[in-house]
Amino acid sequence: MAGLYIHIPFCKSRCIYCDFYSTTFPRLQQDYVEALCREMRLRNDYIKSDINTIYLGGGTPSQLSTECLQNIFDTIYNEAFNISNDPEVTMECNPDDITPEYAEAIKHLPINRISIGAQTFNDSRLNFLRRRHTSEQIKNAIDLLRINGFSNISIDLMYGFPKESLNEWIDDINKAISLEVEHISAYSLMYEEGTPLYNMLKSKDINEIDEEISRNMYESLIDMLTAVGYKHYEISNFALRGYQSKHNSSYWKQIPYIGIGASAHSFNINSRQWNVANINEYIRSITTGKIPSEKEILTEAMRYNDSVFTSLRTSEGLDMNKLKERYGERKTCYCLSMAKPHLDNGRLVIINNHMKLTRTGIFVSDDIMSDLMIV
Repeated sequence: MAGLYIHIPFCKSRCIYCDFYSTTFPRLQQDYVEALCREMRLRNDYIKSDINTIYLGGGTPSQLSTECLQNIFDTIYNEAFNISNDPEVTMECNPDDITPEYAEAIKHLPINRISIGAQTFNDSRLNFLRRRHTSEQIKNAIDLLRINGFSNISIDLMYGFPKESLNEWIDDINKAISLEVEHISAYSLMYEEGTPLYNMLKSKDINEIDEEISRNMYESLIDMLTAVGYKHYEISNFALRGYQSKHNSSYWKQIPYIGIGASAHSFNINSRQWNVANINEYIRSITTGKIPSEKEILTEAMRYNDSVFTSLRTSEGLDMNKLKERYGERKTCYCLSMAKPHLDNGRLVIINNHMKLTRTGIFVSDDIMSDLMIV
């Protein structure tokens, strides 16, 4: 099985924290969708197995008209790929895009999972992020989706805002729980270079939250969500039983995927490639029948590093049997020797031959993963 990712770079406005490739020029939508469909036809042999997950990310995919979405799905199902029975099909949406008319229209598409960019239920922080929606619109969007039969909904949350208190974050978690969604992703606010948020930090207009408060926020997130039945199945992801994201899980399990669209990445075990992050250049190139991409051949060491990094992010951990099968005795011994200090101090544990981060290990996961990698 394999995954299909389609990048929709259109946004009505830009949020101050986002460093994903996007554009605020909606007039290019029709030409872009036609280029997407052509790229899919040009690359229909990139993945040899059936597609079992489809993910429309962005940007803001819900900025596309239902006609554009229908064109994309017609190409996926009828012209480009072999699709498995009952695939997981996710679309990212902004809450304010989910009107009664839009919710009713998209229920007739193959979409069966919606990921909503909620971020926070505090309107002043939403305004700080330059999000377009209000906290009330988050609940309204979920209600509309439920009315129209969507039974697999995920929301994204952020914590660690400048001056945010632990109690304010706990209030956000409680409001998320009250929505009874099937999946919750939560991320600490990141200051990505080149974003307005990063510039505000560098000019000292804002300050990062205290590290201890941020840790307490993450602890509260884990405790509160697991207490009401969410499984903490990946560092930043929580799901009710049976609702783990199959698409994102394929990234962590190193399952091949094809990325379509400007800036989209692809992976086929032996190599990675990525399309140009420029919508005009992307459309021009695809129109001539050329894929505007760069490619990187993966060495065995690079594949080993990817296995370590992605596996340790998950609750399943790193399967030492598979590691030995794929990379041999020598690299497995190297991994165990580098892991020993962390095993001794309780930051890593091996259970049923799976190496996993412990609760304390999660907080220094980047350092642990770095130690286990081959330089």
